[in-house]
Amino acid sequence: MKDIKIIVAAHKPYWMPSDPVYMPLHVGAAGKERIKGFCRDDDGDNISDKNAHYCELTGLYWAWKNLDADYVGLVHYRRHFANGKRTKDKKSRVITGPELDKELTAYDVLLPKPRHYWIETNYSQYAHAHHAADLDTTRQILSEKYPEYLDAFDKSMKRTAGHRFNMFLMKRDLFDAYCAWLFDVLFELEKRLDISGYTANDARVFGFVSERLLDPWIETNQITYKNMPYVFMENQNWLIKGGNFVKRKLKRSNKGQSK
Repeated sequence: MKDIKIIVAAHKPYWMPSDPVYMPLHVGAAGKERIKGFCRDDDGDNISDKNAHYCELTGLYWAWKNLDADYVGLVHYRRHFANGKRTKDKKSRVITGPELDKELTAYDVLLPKPRHYWIETNYSQYAHAHHAADLDTTRQILSEKYPEYLDAFDKSMKRTAGHRFNMFLMKRDLFDAYCAWLFDVLFELEKRLDISGYTANDARVFGFVSERLLDPWIETNQITYKNMPYVFMENQNWLIKGGNFVKRKLKRSNKGQSK
């Protein structure tokens, strides 16, 4: 079987797949007690202390700098790639190493099925949920450092769907290239953004922005990939989620009208 390692980003003890391709990783581990059976993102070359603003990307950075494997991926403790089985037992729906090995015979990259906003573009959804300046500043950085990505970035911002969650599995050379590009953009964004007035959620800005950078990178480099189903390990209340979406939209809209 191919040499596959997928880090499972987690900040607390939680059920983990027993398949050896999965590596439980405590993200934001700096200064915290060790979780039994988990690796830590503050070992070796790391940015663990940036976790409050980079979210699971501190785990991604750790994997990039410290993990040796031919295929490297990232999932979350509550969200995994799925094997397509229709069963109520969510744990049995988490894809296994041999199943991934089969998928990787035809594709170098596996991504989660895109998330659809339907009535929002990727840009407007982000602006309603967070701060438009985050994406505007990112675009400026791309225009200065990586202008070849601007066209794909602009097209992505106008769409109503995109790959989210920073979930993927990539062949090593692509993984290295993506991380080198992504963190160069994000570290520059960190220098330029003043997030001192952001809420704790909005301050997770670099994790949020990175979700909007994956598609432009994939498309600019003309990388073929497969959209994979995924399973959320807990129950999700879509009424509450939808209500929060409407509240954010109305709040931003009313704020704009009051100016």
